[in-house]
Amino acid sequence: MNLEDIVLENTQVKLLPLSLENSLQLIPIALQPKLIQYSPSDIESGDAFKNYVALALEQRDLRASIPFLIYSKVHKCAVGCTRFMNIDWKNKVLHIGSTWLGREFHGTGVNTQIKILMIDFAFETLRFEKIEFRIDERNLQSRKAVEKLGGILEGILRKNVYLLDGYKRNTCCYGILPEEWKENKAKLTKGK
Repeated sequence: MNLEDIVLENTQVKLLPLSLENSLQLIPIALQPKLIQYSPSDIESGDAFKNYVALALEQRDLRASIPFLIYSKVHKCAVGCTRFMNIDWKNKVLHIGSTWLGREFHGTGVNTQIKILMIDFAFETLRFEKIEFRIDERNLQSRKAVEKLGGILEGILRKNVYLLDGYKRNTCCYGILPEEWKENKAKLTKGK
């Protein structure tokens, strides 16, 4: 499977392979102050953002990551970025993370739509057996979003990641198994 050719879409969103070219559409969003304050990544300057994209593409070339540009069909524009990461092909486990959206797109349903696409693809096409999410313990909005998807809190890694401001965060580890997803997806898409 050619990772740089994967496109995922439904009626509301489209996940396009992230590239140096299309990432330029994201710069105005990435420069929003403290957009990813709970992440160890830096995207708050032009150079930092270019390094962020270059690293994502390097990891893709190593088959450890599949980064996407998020395009909202509803808003008719690029709205953020996400990726499959820490891909363990042998053990069939991957993380969904490095997800960020412009503030103006928070609460619009975009995040739920992209997660449904990604989880379906990981379980149904890639045939992975577990999806994990790593979230700063203080990021209640992201934690609730993952719990809404059916993520189960499996534990908390205490003081394991330094953030840009020098704070060492506690990281909540969530997981979803295919059989759990089937039940939760039915609840999420009921009546749609």
